[in-house]
Amino acid sequence: MKDGSYWAEKLRSKEISFRELLDSFEDKARKQNPKLNAFVTMIGHDAIEEYQKLIDIGERPFAGLPIPLKMLGQEKKGWLSTSGSKLLKEHRASQNSNFTNQLIANGLIPFAQTNSPEFGFKNITDAELYGPAKNPWNLDYYSGGSSGGAASAVAAGIVPIAGASDGGGSIRIPASFCGLIGLKPTRGTMPVGPSGWRGWQGAAIDFALTVSMRDTEKLFYGMRHIDSAAPYQAPEKAWQHNQAAKQKKLKVAVIIDSPIDSSISPDAASAVEMAHDFLLREGHQAEIISYPLNGRELISSYYLMNGAETAAMFAGIQQALKRPVEKNDMELMTWGIYQYGKKIPASQFIRALNLWDHAASVMEKLFTEYDLVLSPTTATTAPKIADDLQSPEIRDALEVSASLSETELTHVIEQMFDKSLKITPYTQLANLTGQPSISLPTYVTEKGLPLGIQFMAARGREDLLLQVGKLFEENYGFHLPEYYRQK
Repeated sequence: MKDGSYWAEKLRSKEISFRELLDSFEDKARKQNPKLNAFVTMIGHDAIEEYQKLIDIGERPFAGLPIPLKMLGQEKKGWLSTSGSKLLKEHRASQNSNFTNQLIANGLIPFAQTNSPEFGFKNITDAELYGPAKNPWNLDYYSGGSSGGAASAVAAGIVPIAGASDGGGSIRIPASFCGLIGLKPTRGTMPVGPSGWRGWQGAAIDFALTVSMRDTEKLFYGMRHIDSAAPYQAPEKAWQHNQAAKQKKLKVAVIIDSPIDSSISPDAASAVEMAHDFLLREGHQAEIISYPLNGRELISSYYLMNGAETAAMFAGIQQALKRPVEKNDMELMTWGIYQYGKKIPASQFIRALNLWDHAASVMEKLFTEYDLVLSPTTATTAPKIADDLQSPEIRDALEVSASLSETELTHVIEQMFDKSLKITPYTQLANLTGQPSISLPTYVTEKGLPLGIQFMAARGREDLLLQVGKLFEENYGFHLPEYYRQK
């Protein structure tokens, strides 16, 4: 299969040059991007300069493989850094992010940037600045969000690996919608800084979208790097390969019901049931359990954090702009979240973080009894681009959100996200608890749209996620996009 490791070996053996591979990726991007809208910039000349600066490139894990960065937090000095926002459409990064530097240290050479929604607030990608990122499986559907452009690029076969990030499912959701592998690592395992260290109070983390478990494993172990000044530090067990664990029989808790008591599609339930049966056939233990937490309470705390973080972000932007930000500076959803954040009491913010810690302790206790938790990644397949995930009433409320009280805004924000949340209610938990989670591409519906299943593990136990991922890849089979099924 033509995954990242395949191309890295071609580069290492000099069967193809970096320039030839870069030209190939750029050519595919130019041909397919008009229909996909996956890429928002391509800067191939910078990639050539970056490649030429590296010594011993063949010894690095990915040996010069070109990779696109997500247009949200994955900064490259001198490149646009818009976060999908028209307010920042001319803003450029003053330095590389530490995550970008670590990609380069692994031999991955940034050459482009991918589409993302404004500030990463959505599970679809439809920024007013860039337009919708479309799903290569069916162009009438979204590829997901917020790493939607990255998912479109990988699923179309343009690149085998794309930089992505996950603050509430933004790697795993597009992985589910596009038939990809989406790992959200343990909080504290990936590089952060130097401009931002906390990433939505630890909920957000950078990684990538991939198409093979060997790429996922190689990238995870290559990218693990943490600055001693970083506020979140991964457990020691995350820093070593656990060879013994790869041989053990797993005990898996299975959750099918929605955390918010919403309905899920028969296809999502079938994907999990089939995975459950497969685990039993392979000699592992798997039993269905009830959701162990109050999902509605947790999602409310997530929205509260998001509001507070957004208010703090715009305070910094206003200082840089030397003027107040206004409603027409941003999308209406962003304006509503900002107004909500300005009215959140500090005591409520601290209470939300305490709730996350309680949830983490509950889950870590659950992981003393089970190795993994299996659930749907998403409750349905990708929504159509023609679908309206808002309502006129909500938009009217957002228009006057500056005049609403905190209580009123709490209701508006929850209603604003309601339709979206019902599509993707399973992913946020791992962000709030800091535990790792992975979406695997195991299912395709009769309409030809993919759906992922999600595994979650205790903090630092990516080795178990990699183990189960390889088990499904080798013995069950992944339903990857068409490009990767070709001989």
